[in-house]
This record gives sequence, C-alpha cells and structure tokens, in this order.
Amino acid sequence: MSWVTLIIKADATNAELLSDVLMEQGALSVDIHDAAADTQDEQMLFGEPGEPCEEIWRNAEVSALFNQDADIDEILRNLTHIVQPGRQLDFRLKRVEEQDWVRLTQSQFDPIQISQRLWIVPTWHQAPDPAAINLILDPGLAFGTGSHPTTQLCLGWLDQNLRPGAKIVDYGCGSGILAIAALKLGASHVTGIDIDSQAIKASQENAARNHCAAYQFFFTTNHQAATRDLQLQEQADVVVANILANPLIMLAPVLVQLVRPQGSIVLSGILQQQAAEVKYAYQQWFDMDSGKEQQGWVLLTGSKR
Repeated sequence: MSWVTLIIKADATNAELLSDVLMEQGALSVDIHDAAADTQDEQMLFGEPGEPCEEIWRNAEVSALFNQDADIDEILRNLTHIVQPGRQLDFRLKRVEEQDWVRLTQSQFDPIQISQRLWIVPTWHQAPDPAAINLILDPGLAFGTGSHPTTQLCLGWLDQNLRPGAKIVDYGCGSGILAIAALKLGASHVTGIDIDSQAIKASQENAARNHCAAYQFFFTTNHQAATRDLQLQEQADVVVANILANPLIMLAPVLVQLVRPQGSIVLSGILQQQAAEVKYAYQQWFDMDSGKEQQGWVLLTGSKR
C-alpha cells in the first residue's frame, strides 16, 4: 500500500486557504511547515499556552497526503483560483510507501548523553554505559523525552548541583523525567505536579519503569490548591519548573512559597528574549544567577533569601 504527498510552496497569505481547499479535495491529512526548516533561514515561531501563535512562515509549504489513486491533476486545477494572477502553483509530488512505522519512529530516538554519568535511554536500546545513571524513557503523551534544550539544561543543573537527601518539587512534571532524574541522583523525596492528567499518568508509568517507587504525585487543575497541600509538608530544597515564560511569571508568588530559605529555584522553558522579564519576576525573593543558554533557550536559577 502506498500514498502520494502533494507539497505546495505557499506563504502567509494563502497557506491556510490552500490547506482548507486540499482537505475539501479529499486529503487524508494536511500540514503547514517552514520551507526553510533545518537551514540557516529557518523562521522560529512560538506561542504560549492559551495564546497560540497566529503567524505563518513567510516561506511555507503545505503538505497534503492523498490515497495513491487520487486525481492529482484535477486537485491542482481546483487550486488555481488561490494563486495570484499570472503565477503558477509551485509543487512537487512524493510517494509514501508502507513502512514499519513503529520501527521508523523508534529509529529517531537514540540514547542521549547528558553528562559523563547521566544518560536517557529508550526501552528499545541497550544502555551505552550500564554503570551510568540511566533514565529509561520513551516518547509518549507528555513533554520531556530529553531531546529538548530546556530539559537538558534542567538535567544538567540537577546533575551538577543536587545534594544527596534533597527534597524536590517538579512543577509541571510532564513525563516525570526531571523528578526521576532527581531521585536517581540522590534526592530523598520528589513531588511532581501537573495540570494535565495525561502527564501524571505518563510520570507514574515512567517512575515505575525506573523503579522509583518513592515518587509521589499531586494532580490538580488548581495551582493554589497544590501549593496549600504542599505547605502542610516541609518546604523543598529545590523547586524546578520547566514550563514556559508566561506561566512562570504568573506562578512566581506560588512557587516562592514552596522553596525553603536558602533553597534553589530552577526555571526553564524560557526563550532568550524572555529571560530578563522572568528574572525580574523572581528577583524580589531570590538572588538570581545570570542564566545558562542552549540553542536560544535559557535556564534561570536563584537562591531564596
């Protein structure tokens, strides 16, 4: 079995219209992406939760998947009214053959070395260094496979700075990767919080896979309720929050209450141009460090006064 993909050059003015018309013409799926992806001309677009990015790439491509017997010539004729007068559609076709999609997906995720002693290893791979601290983690329903710079920045900080016996709060735990790493690096207790039930499910499954029975989770859609529950316990030595800039700014008064005096705050999910604003939101309570950057993303840390 095979399919055919019709890929059309577009721009911000017509990409969405092309997408809609292709769906009307029977496309099985359609996506819009940057035509310059993975090149020096790639255009980075980001949106915050609740504030989706409304921009479209200046040089975009619209990719539509069709059954192999689709009449591509007829589909193209039905798209001509979208193109500016005097211009022709710039398109190409690509045949998609049946594959072992599971194996293909798995091949995209190799073990990731975070430091000399810390690795992230998918279940279908052998650990490159069995003596290392290996986090067994597969891509899943929640954010945090270890491939993103923000996750790697947080893991690197934990690897270098976490003291044995520390109590940790992972706020926005996603897949649980940071919490699991903290336990394997010597934390005595970790609490993971997330507003997404799928994230909690993924964290619990990943914790069990990594034999982290001590990992505890609070799930709530109310940040204040989670904070109130945690305040009944001892404040944390470290609070790590790998979310995004706007939620981090909003949550500053909440997160500060979870950190003991002289404890550490670890913040990521922050673009370089957002770092100053996030730092300002926390510096009334914390002595903030200058930050560490990786591929345009920033890690901010601070010590509570």
